[in-house]
Amino acid sequence: MGRKLWLTTSAAVLLWAGAAQAQDAAPQQTEDQEATVVGEVLVTAERRTTNLQETAVAATVLSGESLQDRGVFSLEQLQFAAPSTTVQNYGQGNFFNVRGIGKSEATTAIGVGVTTYRDGVPVFPGYFQTEPYYDIGSVELLRGPQGTFAGTNATGGAVFITSRNPDFTGVNGYVMGQVGNYDNLKLQGAVNVPITDTLAARFAVNSEKRSSFHDITGPYSGSPGDVDMNSVRASVLWTPTTALRVLLKADYNKLDFGGYPADPALSTNDPFKITANGPHSGVDETARVSLNVSYVFDNGITLRSITGYQDGISEFSTDLDGTSALNNTFYDRVEEDVWSQEINLVSPDNQRLTWLLGAFWQQDDVTFPVTTFPEGAYHVGFPEGVLDYYIFGETPKETKAVFGQVSYDISDRLQVQLGARWSESTSRNENVYTTYPALGLQLLQNDEVTAEKTTGKLSINYKIDDDNFVYGFVANGFKMGGLNAPNFYVPASAFGPEDVVDYELGWKSTMFDGQVRTQLGAYYMTYEGFQVIVGDPAVPLFSSIVNVADETVLMGLEASAQVRMDAWTVDVGAAVSNSELGEFYAADPRVARSGACDAETGPETANCLNLDGNTQGYAPELTFNIGVQYDFALPNGATLSPRIDYAHIGESWTSIFNNEALGDRLEARNLVNLLLSYKTGDWTLAAYALNATDQTYIAAINSGLRYAGAPRQFGVNLTKTF
Repeated sequence: MGRKLWLTTSAAVLLWAGAAQAQDAAPQQTEDQEATVVGEVLVTAERRTTNLQETAVAATVLSGESLQDRGVFSLEQLQFAAPSTTVQNYGQGNFFNVRGIGKSEATTAIGVGVTTYRDGVPVFPGYFQTEPYYDIGSVELLRGPQGTFAGTNATGGAVFITSRNPDFTGVNGYVMGQVGNYDNLKLQGAVNVPITDTLAARFAVNSEKRSSFHDITGPYSGSPGDVDMNSVRASVLWTPTTALRVLLKADYNKLDFGGYPADPALSTNDPFKITANGPHSGVDETARVSLNVSYVFDNGITLRSITGYQDGISEFSTDLDGTSALNNTFYDRVEEDVWSQEINLVSPDNQRLTWLLGAFWQQDDVTFPVTTFPEGAYHVGFPEGVLDYYIFGETPKETKAVFGQVSYDISDRLQVQLGARWSESTSRNENVYTTYPALGLQLLQNDEVTAEKTTGKLSINYKIDDDNFVYGFVANGFKMGGLNAPNFYVPASAFGPEDVVDYELGWKSTMFDGQVRTQLGAYYMTYEGFQVIVGDPAVPLFSSIVNVADETVLMGLEASAQVRMDAWTVDVGAAVSNSELGEFYAADPRVARSGACDAETGPETANCLNLDGNTQGYAPELTFNIGVQYDFALPNGATLSPRIDYAHIGESWTSIFNNEALGDRLEARNLVNLLLSYKTGDWTLAAYALNATDQTYIAAINSGLRYAGAPRQFGVNLTKTF
């Protein structure tokens, strides 16, 4: 691993040095010489607009147009355009991880390490991550702990998704139609309407249908995997004065994924040709409203309020054993609603001392309703009804926080930033029942845990010259603890919070008169109380979250570059990383247990293993992506633009036990996307191929099942802007 880090660092330094020498030798452009440049990339995640090249944060920022060019239409594809990012779509939710930190447990008991914001509002923390990207203004993915300038805590990173806002430039928008293989049909569009000089509205819709990738044989009939997604969004912007700005957004999603067919993790057959005798379904229905109100006082200070409400229902079923040999089925229905409120007070930018103060509150109510099999609760049936169990009840969570960050320019080039955050989180299990009808047993839990923490950040930023910016910081992160559900096999218990200290160095450079921009960073993160999940051998879906008492370490290097030279466009991103769990003991749930296994003391046996030094799950050592585009100029102002994108996500472990023989290894994936666009006037005709080489790969492994990644998809779309 050390050699990998050294080689990557050396290559990045040599690349920058060579480019800098070439820039010194290159003739300067005159006003008569036209040259394309990398447009200024702005970051808004810190609650003020700043230039990415002069902001002390590791981030990937993608515009709506860039998302289209790269074939990024949802969270799942984002991993192929941003370094250090992995997404494992296992059905009712995603394992979304940045630098190996995020969501890697299929449970509502544990918080997310990577927070997703939509239009400034933190979205559902447990489920509902699959809504499509449409009519998007930008996506900002920040890596590392976040918390001194925005709502919720995050130990791994944060994603800020901003849909396009209404404007006063006139009636404008677009309409897009797409057809492709697997009977794909997509219709999408948006229209912006200025109603008065101070009131404007924007409406956007997205509808897509697609046939299943899978061919399922066996007793089960139907069309698992057929997709039917429909989304609509309405936005209203009101600016009655130059000081007051009111932005209201509402959206609704009805996403029917037709289920997520899967088969056993150790299977060797074609993952798209499987047998099943159980049901497959997966439907998310969500509604969201956000209200963003800001007022600029005469002294330039901005007061901002961001209010959000979300309501969602997720229903999921699957053949739990993945074959027609057994009668194992899983049904789940989750109802979730979230209220959130954030208040910011932001200083003007044009002064030596700038600051931000904020307060945040969120109430998240998750309900597993009391219903009858097979339509509800949380249920698994084992062969011949030997053992059924249900989980139902409510698991509300409340978070409160105050935070702030101060920046002081010691000189025109040197800046110091200091941030702090206090947060308190309470997690409750209210009348949570686990029932075992066959045993005549019912367990009840009413309990709560509360954790509070003060974290901070200290950053020193230095502008070497107009083209080079370096920074170094140390920051704390915090993820709340929680409660494990009552369990006949694993006694119910609380688990503690997770704390991280992150040390980072970064260097951002602009070369060739703005035609090349680079970002290079290194991080070293140490975790105390690292949260991991350990299942039970009797019932794999029964699990407990425990804290690793010893220190867990993650470290790595990240590099990216954007090039715009004449007709060429090149985007590159890469990351190498290493992770090591601290010392603790755990029993592999897939191996018969003999004797006790205490997380701190062991003793080490054939099944009670010391996992010291094991690699964190979903933390590949190497991720790499590159996109290359060339614009051919045609008569009458038309352009023809071929583009190729390549992404590599290295192999990773899917379990802290790192046992390849039991299916813990997720193989590397290498995906190629192709796009050919013809633009003339207001029309764009594009032909695309996603996973153009038709690589068969496993995208996720969960509860002993493997989920295949999407095969080759191709088609054409036609877009009219107005």
